[in-house]
Amino acid sequence: MADFLIRALLGGLGVAAIAGPLGSFVVWRRMAYFGDTLAHSALLGIALGILADIDLNLAVILCCVLLALLLVSLQRKRFIATDTLLGIMAHSTLSLGLVALSFLPEVRVDLMGYLFGDLLAVSQEDLYWIYGGGILVLGMLYKLWNPLLAITIDEELAQVEGVNVTQVRLALMLLVGIVIAVAMKIIGVLLITSLLIIPAAAARRLSSTPERMAAMASLTGMVSVCLGLAASYQWDTPAGPSVVVCAALLFLLSQLLVRRPSV
Repeated sequence: MADFLIRALLGGLGVAAIAGPLGSFVVWRRMAYFGDTLAHSALLGIALGILADIDLNLAVILCCVLLALLLVSLQRKRFIATDTLLGIMAHSTLSLGLVALSFLPEVRVDLMGYLFGDLLAVSQEDLYWIYGGGILVLGMLYKLWNPLLAITIDEELAQVEGVNVTQVRLALMLLVGIVIAVAMKIIGVLLITSLLIIPAAAARRLSSTPERMAAMASLTGMVSVCLGLAASYQWDTPAGPSVVVCAALLFLLSQLLVRRPSV
């Protein structure tokens, strides 16, 4: 296999492994729109990173983290409905990023690559970011697994049992932000949330426990990456969207073939 295919496969598998457990919480807590909001803000992070002349991965992580903190702060004030707030911030940050990039005519930016991903252009440095961020995210998820499950089931009961609901919720948002930042090169700003949601939704019908669902979501995502890359190589289709299409087909299969209560 060519080196770029090996890097693409390793990058895609790494992102899928991280996205599985985290995507399970996104599905359980119905945070899909929140994920979209953070993903759209990634383009603003790219523009700011170019302006500040810093590493783009780091710039995207910082932008996602700052937006997550802002969202938590605004949600606590409750002056506007959460879905309305997310809609405003999602489209505002995406548009602001596009406008900011238009003021950088001397900088050549692969806008299509950032919007829809460029899996075949994954570099060795990208792999370091993916696996370094993945180890951090999985380690934090392991540490926060029980508190996250507690607030997912019942936040008020979790608070009575001594769980700091605000801190745990913020930690989850920050982890989503990190995954979006490291996955942006793989799947693109507009498709990132699909890799969090679709494998987890497919795994839901195959699982009887939260832990099994998290593992199955990672496995489903990895299979989607392998099938999507194979399809892209065979038919010369865009790699990122091909992965998402394969994940969607696996989701449909899970709905048609499995008849059992989901978690």
